[in-house]
Amino acid sequence: MTATDARTVSRLAETAFERLQAEAGTNDVVLHALDRTVSRALAGPTGRAIGIFVSTELQDIVPLPVPVSDRVVIDPTFATRDLVRAQQRSPRHVVLMLTEQEALLLDGSGEQLAAPPRSGFPIIAPTGPDQRTPEALDAFLRQVDRALVTYLRLHPAPLILVGAERTLATFQGLSRNNARLAGTVTGTLTEARLIDLVPRIRAVLGRYLLSRQDDTLTLIDHRRSRHKVVDGIAGAWRAAHAERPEMLAVEEGLAYPARISPDGGSLVPAKDADHPEVIDDAVEELIELVTKRGGWVSFVADGLLGEHERIVLTLR
Repeated sequence: MTATDARTVSRLAETAFERLQAEAGTNDVVLHALDRTVSRALAGPTGRAIGIFVSTELQDIVPLPVPVSDRVVIDPTFATRDLVRAQQRSPRHVVLMLTEQEALLLDGSGEQLAAPPRSGFPIIAPTGPDQRTPEALDAFLRQVDRALVTYLRLHPAPLILVGAERTLATFQGLSRNNARLAGTVTGTLTEARLIDLVPRIRAVLGRYLLSRQDDTLTLIDHRRSRHKVVDGIAGAWRAAHAERPEMLAVEEGLAYPARISPDGGSLVPAKDADHPEVIDDAVEELIELVTKRGGWVSFVADGLLGEHERIVLTLR
């Protein structure tokens, strides 16, 4: 953690202390837990960002692989938006590093890459003059593909191929795993340091995740034809309580401080976000509600849902 990071964390912690002390019902257990957890965070790493989560039951520090807005959230439930964004922007993925002689498999999570145990990899091609033919290469690549099918059946994830362009083209021509393919990194990189490989893999994942936004919009259009779409946070809030939510699509920059009606069924927008009776961000409450009721969340770029009031709920 840099000195600037530490100052930011300390400033936010002071704000949290002030707000907690001003709210009726806050006990000293939470204040002491916050103090201890912040001290621990100041001595540790950050990732690209950091989340500090404190309640009477839980104190945790979460390095996040995505940038976040500096903020304090004080609510009965935790701020889940950044956790969901981090999970979606850095999904678990599988990397197959391939040459004509060797196949190495890596599991990716965030910015970490590691060889998984009991995967059947690495796989080494047989050696000898008679093994340098196109037929021998095809046989080797089919063996690799069979092992990959088995692994992905047990551990499903987006697939990224790394290797020389010609080898990857041959492999894709015979592979049964192309439906999972998120993209390729071309080059003979089996000897590359993983720290140098990670940025190129993240770039591929970024393009793959952008393409998933189109899937979100397609689903919205399909559900609209069946009258199973609710636009706007007020309608989505009511529908998420009363109906069976399927997908909540949210523009990344949307925040909605609000008061919740006594029966919990409606929202009243609020400008005094720091007031104890105001939910800091009703979008995060809605995210938790949708996921608890079996739905899933898709964050999209700002502007993509402008005609839908920036937030859309599809129903089963």
